[in-house]
Amino acid sequence: MTKLIRAFLRSATYERRFLAKNPWDLAMVVWIPFATVLLIWWIFSQTQITDLPIGVIDQDNSPVANTAVRYLEASPTLMVKQLYTSESDAEAAILQRDIYAVVIIPEDFSRNILSGKPAPLVLQVNAQYGTHSGIIQTSVQTVASTLSAGVEIQRLVKQGMAPSQAAIAYSPISIQRISLFNAATNYQQFLASTVIPALLHILAMVIGATTIGRELRDKNIGHWYDVISNGDTDNNQHDSANLTNIKASQTSTVPESQHSHTDEKTETSKNNTKSRQVSISILLFGLLGKYFWPLLAYSIWSMMALWFATPQESVAISSIIATYIGLLLLMLLSFFLGAILTLNSFSLRMGLSSTGFISAPSYAFAGVTFPYIAISDNAQHWSDVLPLTHYLKLHIAQLQMHAPAAVSLPIVYGLTLATTIAMLLTTLLTKRALVHPERWGAR
Repeated sequence: MTKLIRAFLRSATYERRFLAKNPWDLAMVVWIPFATVLLIWWIFSQTQITDLPIGVIDQDNSPVANTAVRYLEASPTLMVKQLYTSESDAEAAILQRDIYAVVIIPEDFSRNILSGKPAPLVLQVNAQYGTHSGIIQTSVQTVASTLSAGVEIQRLVKQGMAPSQAAIAYSPISIQRISLFNAATNYQQFLASTVIPALLHILAMVIGATTIGRELRDKNIGHWYDVISNGDTDNNQHDSANLTNIKASQTSTVPESQHSHTDEKTETSKNNTKSRQVSISILLFGLLGKYFWPLLAYSIWSMMALWFATPQESVAISSIIATYIGLLLLMLLSFFLGAILTLNSFSLRMGLSSTGFISAPSYAFAGVTFPYIAISDNAQHWSDVLPLTHYLKLHIAQLQMHAPAAVSLPIVYGLTLATTIAMLLTTLLTKRALVHPERWGAR
């Protein structure tokens, strides 16, 4: 056990020295995820969508039409930006995204109402923007229903019916809508709290690919294993420098630069081809030490993300703990998945490409913005394979639906099992890489 702990500490020290000398790699661990969390939360700082700009074409210019315009103005989600006189001007405004819809009040609007004929409001909406379109359509429908109810109740009252009876007569069947979760339509809760773990998942997979991939690319993976197993520090570099100095001091007809290049190449070749007795347990603890600093940093960013997600919610401590453990497992699993993709191909470039292919669109398959049951069977199978899908189920159930923690424990167990398998597979692939030095150095 002492030997394993030493392997862990040596690997963590090795990685700390590298991060201290490479600001871009350090930024991927510290500054980029930190800025990502803050930026996403700032983008959704306005928790609700309000004042969506629309236009109105009033061809009737009657008191009823003016009332309709006032009702549209009074809607919290709408803002009548401008009254247009022609449809061509309104269409140009939609194309320039000055407005997202235009409401047309026909010229016979009030006359049809007075004569008891249908009097529709014409809504032309830019359906390219699904969220905007849905909100605008709902709001305009609400305004139309309110205005229609007022006109009909007023007509019934004039016929001698009591106002209360008129209201019942106009709408004998009504809907009593009760929003069980996220009743305020809070977009921070709906989108931001789930987008942040998705972005951290992408960054974690990139770190997982590059942390082990750069050792393969730079042909240092053998030296790294020597460090964690035997305690060798930077002997290879020192030996190369010593050999260069010795050769440079000797009299030779060969130029000094050629001596240095030949000696370094020879030393690197010896280091690559020397046989190693690879221990699986030491290798596993070495990998844990190598990913210790990224995991430590991402545990802080995960904690901050959950703190942002539950500022005004009375969430049970057991739910917060279960969600935090699930997010930590997702981050650790992401690190090792990135490593597996790189080690399997012996190429950092291929590893990063595979990482982007898998992690970048994973949020689209998670069932948050598009219903899971509405996607095709093949897409559902792919969604079930992605770890982010299962974590977001846990996240939504615990932080937004306030389900008992026991409901999401199977997901925690599943992430634990997947992480354990990924760790073992990464260890075996690293061992395979160590015994194939001829494949080191691929970009």
